[in-house]
Amino acid sequence: MFALAPDSPWTRRLVGALTGLTAAAVALGVTELIAGLNRNWRSPVIDVGDRVVDNVPVWLKEFAIDQFGTNDKPVLLASIGVILAVYAMVVVTLAFTRRLAIGVVGFALFGLIGAYTAISRRVGGSFDDAIPVVIGTGAGIGAIVLAHHLLTPLLTSGDATDEPVDVEGRDEDETLPVESPTDPARATRRDLLITGGGLIGVFALVGAGTGAVGRAIRSRFSATESRANVVLPDAADPLAPIPDGVSVGVDGVSPFSTPNADFYRIDTALTVPQVPTDNYELRVTGMVDNELSFSFDDLLQRKIVEHDITLTCVSNTIGGELVGNARWLGFRLDELLEEAGVQSGADQVVGRSVDGYTCGFPLEAATDGRNAMVAFGMNGEPLPLEHGFPVRLVVPGLYGYISATKWLTEIELTTFEDFESYWVPRGYADRAPIKLMSRIDSIDGLGTLNVGPDGMAAIGGVAWAQTVGISDVQVQIDDGEWMSAELGEALNKDTWRQWAFRFEPSGTDRTRTSIRCRAVDADGVIQTDERSEPLPDGASGHHQIVVFVE
Repeated sequence: MFALAPDSPWTRRLVGALTGLTAAAVALGVTELIAGLNRNWRSPVIDVGDRVVDNVPVWLKEFAIDQFGTNDKPVLLASIGVILAVYAMVVVTLAFTRRLAIGVVGFALFGLIGAYTAISRRVGGSFDDAIPVVIGTGAGIGAIVLAHHLLTPLLTSGDATDEPVDVEGRDEDETLPVESPTDPARATRRDLLITGGGLIGVFALVGAGTGAVGRAIRSRFSATESRANVVLPDAADPLAPIPDGVSVGVDGVSPFSTPNADFYRIDTALTVPQVPTDNYELRVTGMVDNELSFSFDDLLQRKIVEHDITLTCVSNTIGGELVGNARWLGFRLDELLEEAGVQSGADQVVGRSVDGYTCGFPLEAATDGRNAMVAFGMNGEPLPLEHGFPVRLVVPGLYGYISATKWLTEIELTTFEDFESYWVPRGYADRAPIKLMSRIDSIDGLGTLNVGPDGMAAIGGVAWAQTVGISDVQVQIDDGEWMSAELGEALNKDTWRQWAFRFEPSGTDRTRTSIRCRAVDADGVIQTDERSEPLPDGASGHHQIVVFVE
């Protein structure tokens, strides 16, 4: 950087870019510090990210989930950070090469966008929420002005050491002037190195330090301790331990119960909402005879049930991993609605999250006898923070985007005519029962399928048809006949079912083999081979892979 002459245009650009980058760090760090003082204040990166999530085209949302899976949120936040950094570098470079006002106005404009996104949140947005970004933007602009004031004089100084010496016409024995170590031009370059490098380093430290302090201060709002203090009640009629018979014993098949740490997470929350139990409230509102309100302790006192239920995301592609099975603890949704008294004409149950997200599903899915739950336990422990602590909805047979509200704060009874939940205006169906599906787990496409000493090869996977159940899984090898697989024990009709298929491969080593699977539900319906994308109501089609047998 500083090998260039101080008055070089490239030196100005480089100093401007580094100043912009570190000024942005100062702005974000100070914003984090101020935001740490109030539970409702947040980083502008999160607020901007929320607006991106709310307005991104559906095709791009599906692309992000397909490419990055559960890492889509970190990728989005990192992308916003990169865009902010590049933008700051560009406008501050213009401040150093043209006019200071360009950098100041450009930086202020980005702060204005951050303030707007804070004010216009899905829920609870107010002018007060813009305070952190306003202060942070002011700090960033102050850093730009200070750097411009201190460094511009150095950048405009000439550097005689870079000027060529004209030797033409001098006498042979004329002595050239020897540059002194204390030459003013050389001192200018050194001053730029010391002052510019030091200032940029200070800005970087201030940004990192204030950001770290802000996050440390904000940690006091975490619900981690609240979750640790929860003692779950026992179910009135506890379930028996899951029998060994649910497993088919093929390596690579998904475990029957998905560990909490491995359970998929797809939602619109860029940061996990922190909802402690001490001030938690669940309300039942809308078209009911009696509006109800419960504290978390009130919910623990209700008649407690537990059920094994498989959940599926509508974004799950054929053979995808956005599906999982868990043992949920809570209470029945139909009993809660009976207590509230659903009024005639209501046909939609809407779950509202603390962050303003909404799910909406048909009333009959809560009242037709299926095990729809208000849950606060998952696999023997309180709900993990990222899976909805303290309370969420679990509705068998419906894709999560219309039913599985996490961080639940309100249940509203309304109509489909009067209200559209979050994803419906974005092109998804307002009614979305989970489609009959099966998946090969034990080997990936283009993998090598090993043959055992007995000449047999084994594959396996899972199949699901929530609220109906699986009666058969069939496998096809190289366009041959469909043959029934071995099934693990069916625990209930709301969970997936493991399957295994053992066969004697034909051909020589490294034979290219195509494998397909399809499921048959308990009503005799065969999984369709018609392929469809997740939008608008879930993917369909047979999972097919090609492997090499040896």
